[in-house]
Amino acid sequence: MTEPEYRSGFVCVVGRPNAGKSTLTNALVGTKVAITSGKPQTTRHAIRGVVHREDVQLVLVDTPGVHRPRTLLGERLNELVISTLAEVDAVAMCLPADEKIGPGDKFIAETVHASRTPKVAVVTKADTVSPGRLAEHLIAVDQLGEWADIVPVSATTGYQLEELISVFRSHMPVSPPLYPDGELTDEPEEKMVAELVREAALEGVRDELPHSLAVVVEEMSRRERPAKDGRPMLDIHVQLFVERQSQKAIVIGAKGARLREVGTRARHSIEALLGCAVYLDLHVKVAKDWQRDPKQLQRLGF
Repeated sequence: MTEPEYRSGFVCVVGRPNAGKSTLTNALVGTKVAITSGKPQTTRHAIRGVVHREDVQLVLVDTPGVHRPRTLLGERLNELVISTLAEVDAVAMCLPADEKIGPGDKFIAETVHASRTPKVAVVTKADTVSPGRLAEHLIAVDQLGEWADIVPVSATTGYQLEELISVFRSHMPVSPPLYPDGELTDEPEEKMVAELVREAALEGVRDELPHSLAVVVEEMSRRERPAKDGRPMLDIHVQLFVERQSQKAIVIGAKGARLREVGTRARHSIEALLGCAVYLDLHVKVAKDWQRDPKQLQRLGF
């Protein structure tokens, strides 16, 4: 019996905001490479997570949610997704089982179906609905377009995740691995740190903030002396940019209490990611209407 041919390639994960894309990416990779939040628009960059199996390596590109853009930032994010679709071996569109298909899903399905890439409909959050409701949803998804495959999954329980990997494998070219064994993401450390700070800052705040918050790591430097527990020690200086003074007040909180909470939460995540002790210095600045200003967008990395 011959060994199955090794395959590897890129899968672009798309879907409207909050469809479970980042949670699915993290579950397939087996660790946190994409930030997750109950807030829409939390993913700002195409984050690559690498899935390793004996017969396949999948590079998952987790994109920002496609949406009808209202700002220059929105247009840039959509352009990022559309350019990504043309460069991958398969597209996975996430459609949560616990929400009816809406205009946003139809808009994204049209965008996706304009590309020639094989398209897999991934019905996320399958564990949150009854079997009857799931069956209804699968029929509705089938009618949304021409899919190569439709796979219901649950990222939280692990339901059908390995089946989904097998489906993706069937669309990948025969190829040696694209990344070394054990490498889980090609994201620079600074960008991962910025995303973790952003995730911590978005916890429990009003809906107006997600679009308006940008995070930039100004400096990461290693101290010569280790921390008290013997771990290497990193100093990280971070700027959080918002668009209005009122938003700055939300992020900082009364007497700086909220910013301290953000710092503590982010520091724990960053220490887990980097495996060292961290001194985290956070500052909040107002960059007025940065989402609509091409110069400021460029300065903030968009």
